[in-house]
Amino acid sequence: MGRAFVYVIVGGGVAAGYAAHEFIRRGISPGELCIISEEPVAPYERPALSKGYLLPEARSRLPSFHCCVGTNEERLTPKRYKEHGIELILSTRVKSADVRRKALVTATGETISYKYLIVATGARALKLEEFGVNGSDASNVCYLRDVADADRLVTVMQSCPGGNAVVIGGGYIGMECAASLVINKLNVTMVFPEAHC
Repeated sequence: MGRAFVYVIVGGGVAAGYAAHEFIRRGISPGELCIISEEPVAPYERPALSKGYLLPEARSRLPSFHCCVGTNEERLTPKRYKEHGIELILSTRVKSADVRRKALVTATGETISYKYLIVATGARALKLEEFGVNGSDASNVCYLRDVADADRLVTVMQSCPGGNAVVIGGGYIGMECAASLVINKLNVTMVFPEAHC
């Protein structure tokens, strides 16, 4: 058997948090909605990871950037989800989805049924191997996608003050990450395929 919900959101990023906020605003009944996320924390604003999270002083940490920062409402902390009867199924990977049966199977084998499914998994960080370069598992290679990645990056930055860093990517995240590395007193070189950032 397993659990059943009217609405299931797969993904734990900003889209999941804002969708939950909208469900609350529209008066969802307790027990109708669950959010399934691989991450161990409730949905949060990912842009904070390349900004305040990496600062050397007065770093931003959860719960300060749980969703929904820009709505003038109270942030959706785990306590708030519980108060509204929204179940958070965290640290859980969805292994498969059967859209005909309207059922998900988690990596642990649990079946979760739904009437409506919202897929809000977002993007993923590209790995070096996708460009024909080995080394993703090296201790000095960091990615920035989630809180665990940001924690690892902070540890690496703190272990090599005055060191050198290479940022691959010249978009918002690459630029913000590079700025944070400079603020943390690292020498930064940026590499990106475009002619301009």
